[in-house]
Amino acid sequence: MTYRRVRLGVLGLALSAALSVPLSPAPASAAPSAGPSPTTEEQRLDRAVPREILRRSGFDDVAPEFGRALARAHSYAQARRVVVRQGSALWRRAVERAQGRGPAGGDLSRDDDRPLYWARLGMTREVRTWRPGFGLSDARRGALLDRLEQTSRGQSDIRYPGGGHLRRVLLTGFDPFTLDRDIRISNPSGATALALDGTVIRTAAGPARVETAVFPVRWQDFAEGTVERTLRPYLPGVDLFTTVSQGRVGRFDIERTNGAWRGGFPDNDDVSRTETVPVTDPATQPQWTSTTLPYAAVVAARTDPFPVYDHTEVTEIPAGGGDPVVRPDGPTAGSTARAGGGGDYLSNEIAYRATLLRDRLGLHGTLPGGHVHTPVLVFGPGNTDPATGTVTDPEFVRNRLDIIAQVRSIVTVALGAGARVTG
Repeated sequence: MTYRRVRLGVLGLALSAALSVPLSPAPASAAPSAGPSPTTEEQRLDRAVPREILRRSGFDDVAPEFGRALARAHSYAQARRVVVRQGSALWRRAVERAQGRGPAGGDLSRDDDRPLYWARLGMTREVRTWRPGFGLSDARRGALLDRLEQTSRGQSDIRYPGGGHLRRVLLTGFDPFTLDRDIRISNPSGATALALDGTVIRTAAGPARVETAVFPVRWQDFAEGTVERTLRPYLPGVDLFTTVSQGRVGRFDIERTNGAWRGGFPDNDDVSRTETVPVTDPATQPQWTSTTLPYAAVVAARTDPFPVYDHTEVTEIPAGGGDPVVRPDGPTAGSTARAGGGGDYLSNEIAYRATLLRDRLGLHGTLPGGHVHTPVLVFGPGNTDPATGTVTDPEFVRNRLDIIAQVRSIVTVALGAGARVTG
């Protein structure tokens, strides 16, 4: 999810074969939980900026309405139905707002991904702190939270029409992150996911249906298999997939190589992890995976307005040991990963996990897929100070719209390149 932080000074996000196993419901007789405290991520909801974003988008009604519905649940089964119904409704509402359907709810630009992010956190905080009148074990509370994450992120809403007249694209984005640096942050990859979900794009190879999902910026969710659980049912049936995240200032990168290493940068819950990317069957885990996106065709197409690069640099420990070495042209034989092209954060990890899953499903030679890093979304001049700046401005909106449009163009070119797989 990032290039090396010292060199870039800005965190770039981020896109195993095993499924995450949801927590099993505990017996109905389990003792009720008092409810844990809100997470570090959820506690940011009490600041002024999230409240303003929710108010100016009309999404400030989401958590209160959800809390009232949850309070009326008199059993775990009823609570689960509330979670599924309202989690799915939040995703659909965010997609419809982003795509210009229904009321805007306020003066915040429709392309903004932040209302979904902050509204979801309001909902998870309601579940986490809820004290029902019936027994609710920690395991069952965890299962409700897990289901809420899936439904409100579009992960359970991926549906392609039957028949062979439409090609199929699967695209993923991320939540905002580094919020303690600037709580106003938006993530253009998440905004792209909302803008493209369920849309049809026209390519040289025919029309294609795009389905999307958004992922959290939390190490633990990835360790528990959220990427594999979401993507595994669909990869065998799609024509192209791409994970998308925010990368470097002023440029797009098609990441050539992904590394099996977590570099420890704190996530949205202020948790750090420095370790080999945890996957099932680590005995067969490779240090590196590679893109099969048609990167040469995408770079040559010169989509606008940002330049697009075939990014090949990695950081490795050479075979035989020693200090980490930066390799401009990719890893050398037998080396150990310390950063992929996309760095050592969660965008590198989603790219690693998605392409490893592709390979473990036997699709390396047939399925184009990999990671696209977007430019960093920046505020306009005079609005760069988080302490005094506004939550949006015309240049901020224009940059996000430009990034969304260019991701669509990149996907169009990649599909138009046909089924040719590079890598």
